[in-house]
Amino acid sequence: MKMNNNPIQWYPGHMEKARREIKEKLSLIDIVYEVIDSRMPISSKIKDIDNLIKNIPRILIMSKYDMCDKSETDKFIAHYEQEGYIVIPTSLNDKNDVKVILNKSSELMKKINEDRKKKGMKPRAMRALVIGVPNVGKSTLINKLVGKKKAATGNKPGITKALGWIRINDNLELLDTPGILWPKIESDIEGYHLAGLSSIKEEIVNKEDLAIYLLKRMYELYPENLKERYGIDKMDDDVIPTLDIIAKKRGALLKGGLSDYDKVYLIILRDMKEGYLGKITLDRI
Repeated sequence: MKMNNNPIQWYPGHMEKARREIKEKLSLIDIVYEVIDSRMPISSKIKDIDNLIKNIPRILIMSKYDMCDKSETDKFIAHYEQEGYIVIPTSLNDKNDVKVILNKSSELMKKINEDRKKKGMKPRAMRALVIGVPNVGKSTLINKLVGKKKAATGNKPGITKALGWIRINDNLELLDTPGILWPKIESDIEGYHLAGLSSIKEEIVNKEDLAIYLLKRMYELYPENLKERYGIDKMDDDVIPTLDIIAKKRGALLKGGLSDYDKVYLIILRDMKEGYLGKITLDRI
């Protein structure tokens, strides 16, 4: 069973439109909340974001920290901090995480308002841009900051299609943006990670290729997770025996006891997206 080497690409028109609108509104923005997925700290980071947001102060929010392999993701946190980023890992289920984000934002805004005062301008409420790839947790972040549901959330990319202002309180307004990618995904591995964790629409991905890649990646990085979930002890280059084990374990069988491989692929993809394969980080520093 040979892997298909066709690159994964998804760059619909609303993403290009969102980029243009972000550039048009940059002059209104004080701080950027750049949200990336703790399970793929490289793959989920918008590659050309520095060109997009220029030199606006930024907080790098590592979402879904409760779902990652912290021992690996913490290496990325240290790496990004060494590069000068303010990094806040968050599960967004902890109110303290939100407090950390707001406190750090206030520190940055205090300096911005001091600079405004020196120029003879009045201090004002902070305006923050929320940006990231699809399904990375931007809407969940907004809802936690506002204290109630304001933005639509879901386990599918492309729910937010347009920019919109959301008032959090007297001191903070957020500009919510659609999840955006970059025009060309150069790395097949990053494409598979984005697709495997719901940042690229399923419809444009070859499910067989993706499922087999994720299976091999999991065996490389987290063999014990596969053993716990599917009872897999070893895996060779020929993945058919492994797929057969999963088929029997999960009842994905056709008449006569043959494996229903299409169903097995869907099982692997759902288990990955829903977190049933354990706490994982697919990228490596």
